[in-house]
Amino acid sequence: MNLCVSQLCAWYEKKDREKPVIYDVNFSLSTGDLCALVGVNGAGKSTLFKALMDTIAWEGSLTWGQQPLSQARKQGKVAYVPQTEAIDATFPLLVKDVVMQGRYVHQGWMRIPSAQDKELVAQALERVNLADLADRPLAQLSGGQRKRVFVARGIAQAAELVFLDEPFAGVDARSEAIITEQLNNLSKEGKTLLVSIHDINLAQQKFPLCLVINKTITAQGSSKEILSGDALLQNLGISEDTHIEEVLHA
Repeated sequence: MNLCVSQLCAWYEKKDREKPVIYDVNFSLSTGDLCALVGVNGAGKSTLFKALMDTIAWEGSLTWGQQPLSQARKQGKVAYVPQTEAIDATFPLLVKDVVMQGRYVHQGWMRIPSAQDKELVAQALERVNLADLADRPLAQLSGGQRKRVFVARGIAQAAELVFLDEPFAGVDARSEAIITEQLNNLSKEGKTLLVSIHDINLAQQKFPLCLVINKTITAQGSSKEILSGDALLQNLGISEDTHIEEVLHA
């Protein structure tokens, strides 16, 4: 099963159609691929995910296997873990309820959880080491723990294709290690993952594949090869006297 993105352009408002935020984006990922998405601030990482999830205007071709990506999304085959989510501290949403949201696409309109749904939620929380916090209000968790909850929600969905937008941003070392381990496990289970990340070292060490984006895809291949030396500076579209980490974290 392949994710194929061809001649993708995207913009936020119709009036900007002649000046797309990302343009002529072409790449493909295969079953089990674990791929980092790297780019400087404003290069189009989040925009790419929004186009793939059909939340902004786009044109081009997006397919998963033999079907349109839009159809795969409706069938629950595509999961998305966004970079940030608003947390209402006044609404006592429990951790297990957030993870259960990953099962909504598989439930009827009344959203009554089945025994299987509950088991998948429990398994997902166990995988991210949060089983003991299942009944805790989400607002009481640390930033790293919340990120793990949202990753668990993506796991519980049992999707074939998973997009994660900056899952390591602002997390502690323990959460980073747990999330990294689970992404590798999902890849071994045959899931296809595209993960935006600003830590070049982490991308080189833990992600076999990498896409570099600078409004369009400037490089795709082995992380260790395309994230090293002068090629990285050129692919990111930055000058040689610029400190890479400053640009990526901006």
